[in-house]
Amino acid sequence: MGALTGYRVLDLSRVLAGPWCGQTLADLGAEVIKVERPGVGDDTRGWGPPWMKGQNDEATHEASYYQSTNRGKLSVALNLASAEGQELVRALATDCDVLIENYKAGSLAKYGLDYATLSRLNPRLVYCSVTGFGQTGPRAAEPGYDFIIQGIGGLMSITGERDDLPGGGPQKVGVAFSDLMTGLYSTVAIQAALLSREKTGVGQHIDMALLDVQVATLCNQSQNYLASGKPPGRYGNAHANIVPYQVFRASDQDFIIACGNDSQFVALCEAIGLTDLPEDPRFARNADRVTHREAIIDILTQHFLGATADEWVRRIHPQGVPVGAINSIAQALDEPQVKARNMLVNIPHPLKADFVTVGSPIKLSGTPVEYLRPAPMLGEHTDEVLKRQLGLDDERLAGLKARGVIEQLGER
Repeated sequence: MGALTGYRVLDLSRVLAGPWCGQTLADLGAEVIKVERPGVGDDTRGWGPPWMKGQNDEATHEASYYQSTNRGKLSVALNLASAEGQELVRALATDCDVLIENYKAGSLAKYGLDYATLSRLNPRLVYCSVTGFGQTGPRAAEPGYDFIIQGIGGLMSITGERDDLPGGGPQKVGVAFSDLMTGLYSTVAIQAALLSREKTGVGQHIDMALLDVQVATLCNQSQNYLASGKPPGRYGNAHANIVPYQVFRASDQDFIIACGNDSQFVALCEAIGLTDLPEDPRFARNADRVTHREAIIDILTQHFLGATADEWVRRIHPQGVPVGAINSIAQALDEPQVKARNMLVNIPHPLKADFVTVGSPIKLSGTPVEYLRPAPMLGEHTDEVLKRQLGLDDERLAGLKARGVIEQLGER
């Protein structure tokens, strides 16, 4: 039993923000039915290479991107542009607790798949709309992409090296941060709406916008601006409010120090043999170190060139000061702590029995995450879902396939 076992989700979303939400709900035990376009499917199915390797390491047409965001779901290949397809989705929605969609604001109304229509058929439905800019406002009709949102929402203005240093300039985050955070916020909102439904008996419409989420997750940076009137700039790998809290170069490679308070600074200085630094009034308190950032960083930068990164980590770590290496993704996935936390999981796939993926970080003592199935192949569960949920027989299914309304895996 998962925490959300018994809840059924209809996932009409594609690419990342919506599917990430759906995957999280599936990890928690919900049954998630993903509706995809026949013959094409979710856009990310074509976002390769790399592709998943098959049982004998042969190439497949299953994109790794798609595999990362859709595990645990059932795939129904269904043509939403057809009247019959729309009727099937309406029928499915009457027996679902949650619907997730990320079409442009208002566009599903023409199909009769908007919240107003479906809530009349199923008043208990929790309907989550995910868009770039939300359902209201002057930009509501515009499409929204993570890269654009990172720029518009201010994240890129604080990400990247300072303009006056080599390589300076705005940078996007290395993963689609706005999409992923919107998927997580959507998961929180859906569960809140389901709890509310327990009291009221009715569902509600959730309006999630990537731009809203991006602005919200600026966190201390936006509050710094509201307090000072000065827009924060880029600090590269440094911290706007804490010093020293950044990357340093050792004699062989870079490493990280995250010194979060004054007692840690004293411990750091003892570990590296600079015990006089905390006695300098310029560096005694964090506020002093922020004011005199360049002076203290210059001292530490020169000092750390005197030994290897591994040696500094060995000296600093026992003092309780956060310190660490900068791993590649390969090294991160090979990290003993990552393995001990079961963050790499094997979920047998029809094309590869020993398929491995990154698991969920959610650890629940009573209702742990279960990995019931990998990301589905396109239309893998069309017949199963439509027979079980809508009671369609083989003759009706054959007619729908002949008219291009639905598609079952392997029948093209």
